[in-house]
Amino acid sequence: LLLISLLVAVGGVHAQTKKELVAKVVQLQRQGIENVGTMIAGQTSQQMLQAAGQALPRVAADKREAVGKEIQDDVKKFYDEVEPLLKKRALELAPASVGAAYEEKFSEDELKVIIAWLESPVSKKYAQIDRDQGNALAEKVVADTRPAIEPKLKALEASVAKRLGVSANE
Repeated sequence: LLLISLLVAVGGVHAQTKKELVAKVVQLQRQGIENVGTMIAGQTSQQMLQAAGQALPRVAADKREAVGKEIQDDVKKFYDEVEPLLKKRALELAPASVGAAYEEKFSEDELKVIIAWLESPVSKKYAQIDRDQGNALAEKVVADTRPAIEPKLKALEASVAKRLGVSANE
């Protein structure tokens, strides 16, 4: 049934040039392309928080909490400013990078099948279930491995604190 639906949909995606088909595939991938910008903004922000967290013990104990909150606010402001810029730029660069690869590596017929799949209700349902199950799996992995990971994390924290010349509790 899915194959028949895809073939019917492919029949409806005719009379388009290969460039138009590629543009359509890129457009259908918009959310994933935007997620690249979101991921970069998140990773950069997280690295900044980690670096700040390592330096925070050097701040006077009575000011540490306030400084930590200010740093978190600064990093959030940074994220809120750069995330839309990175998403926009990813969308601008995608046709020349991702699109060029699609155009080179897929035939017109293959692009039509990809479009039919991406537009199909089954694809949309699959993507939602896949996202939900990926999150559920991540939660289960964290919960299941917590007893094994936490002691290693505490040992790492103690080692880092020792190298920094501070108490692990600071």
